[in-house]
Amino acid sequence: MAVTRIRRLPPELANQIAAGEVVERPASVVKELVENALDAGARRVAVTMEFGGKKLIVVEDDGEGMTREDAELAIERHATSKIRSATDLAAIRTLGFRGEALPSIASVSRFRLRTRRRGDLSGTEIRVEAGAVTDVRECGAPEGTRVEVAELFFNLPARRKFLKADTAEAAQISRLVTQLALGYPEIGFVLRSGQRLLIEAPPAGSLEERFYQIYGDRPDLVVVRKEAAGISVRGFVAALAETGPVRGPQHVFVNGRIVRDRTITHAIQQAYSVATIKERSPEVHLFIELPADRVDVNVHPTKAEVRFLDQGLVHEVLRRAVIDALGATAAPELVLAPIAPSLTPSTSPLPLGFGRTGGGQDAAGLSSTTWRAGSPGATQGPAPTGAWPGAVSTGSGEGLPGEGLPAAATAANPSVADLIRPMVPLGQFRNTFIIAVDDEGIAIIDQHVAHERILFEQFSEKLTGEALESQRMLTPLVLELSAGEHQTLLGHREALVRFGFEIEDFGGTAVRVEAVPAILDLTRCDEVLRAVASDLDGLAPGAGIDEILRQMAATMACHAAVKANDPLTREKMQYLLDELRRTAHSSVCPHGRPVVLRLTRREIEKNFERI
Repeated sequence: MAVTRIRRLPPELANQIAAGEVVERPASVVKELVENALDAGARRVAVTMEFGGKKLIVVEDDGEGMTREDAELAIERHATSKIRSATDLAAIRTLGFRGEALPSIASVSRFRLRTRRRGDLSGTEIRVEAGAVTDVRECGAPEGTRVEVAELFFNLPARRKFLKADTAEAAQISRLVTQLALGYPEIGFVLRSGQRLLIEAPPAGSLEERFYQIYGDRPDLVVVRKEAAGISVRGFVAALAETGPVRGPQHVFVNGRIVRDRTITHAIQQAYSVATIKERSPEVHLFIELPADRVDVNVHPTKAEVRFLDQGLVHEVLRRAVIDALGATAAPELVLAPIAPSLTPSTSPLPLGFGRTGGGQDAAGLSSTTWRAGSPGATQGPAPTGAWPGAVSTGSGEGLPGEGLPAAATAANPSVADLIRPMVPLGQFRNTFIIAVDDEGIAIIDQHVAHERILFEQFSEKLTGEALESQRMLTPLVLELSAGEHQTLLGHREALVRFGFEIEDFGGTAVRVEAVPAILDLTRCDEVLRAVASDLDGLAPGAGIDEILRQMAATMACHAAVKANDPLTREKMQYLLDELRRTAHSSVCPHGRPVVLRLTRREIEKNFERI
């Protein structure tokens, strides 16, 4: 058997192998060339493509440019101006640094570089075909650099056939240029496909201005701003009230570099899971800044992966930043200006329970409400009926701001009690939706979804430190379950105890229920336990106790909340509005359903052609 000798690969072949990692598709070429332009201090970058970049890619910039010597070195492997020694790798501040991009691109295309350094009288042109330099000459050129990449993968037909359709490759380039334009608002970007202008983003004064240039007005996104422990997070994320797809684009930058990172993705998902158990991969545009020596970008040739020195700290700061942003705008439609004196509801003890008694209802299905107007002779509304257990009495009934609020809530948030009056409930529509008003518009609130959100937050808060209050049954209840339900409930007995359930195996597939949560209607114990078993069974194997408790909190909140078709007194409606104002993430229920539909005063006036 012949012995295979080790040989040094020819430079052309080595470049082609390297190109397999660096140059995946036309968008990879654009990324590397634009990043070089940004590192060169460009203020304007123009990208042109033909046939999705397969036939031609041109990237022009007005950066520093290069001398002839630098231009010739730029197309050699591992030649770079970005680093000088191994110590530089510990704190990389440029987008490029490997010295692999240009030779890799030139090895799989017909490559042309024209460049002129600022202040020089003439420029340099270099032509390369399949990695071999064919021409180097002096030429006239504007200051900056122009790179043409023609017939990508012409010498690697196996690679070329794996490229997608022209439209798909063009879409990738468009998305990339959009990302880069977002990340560098101070730079002007232009993208053309042939003669067609796709993107034109002149230099902007701020991220917000650039965002508006590209996306226009996006009320479905909320602003993220946070600085902590030397880490800055800013950008935009999908609001919880988003009614569109649960999946959207995720643009994440770390020190100006587009990255894909599991730590960041997990932090975003956890932030949203605080508010909803609905699986979602929300639209995000986030820009993270931290000291260069606290992040390693030398992980992969594409430079799209990073490694953080303190992964846990980055995760927590980012998670907290998104949670704060979502919470700050959780219920913007319900935290409103003080109500005018001319429209003030009568006050009464606020209900805290879950009874089904309610007020009167007209033939149209709109519950009646008695108003105490600010004029002489106005009548006081009737005393509340069917007040929910646990109501807190205010005693005066004068309708002052904050009066009738639960004592704990008032003490914890005096600004609500002192400054902001709750929205005024007009009544119910079809015993399902609360109609409420203030000076700024009308809101339609799904009473079940709103109460479910409130209870979920209350359960979650209590479970952080203790178990829910339980009530022992005078006569233990024996439930016959399916084999799966039986196994699931007994397997999660610890979590059930935290919620106030006490159950034990009663032989076969039956369980005996000794105690239930105090909040639970005893007549619905069977229904709730079966629902809990079903939802827990749907969790991923190995789910932690926190995830189990969160799922149970969502299930319990759903079953304990008031239902559609439940008539409510005005006092019960007011209670829901007041609690919703104090509830984080109150625009959606734990399962992702919207809580409120808002019609602003401006929208009303516009529809009536007053503006």
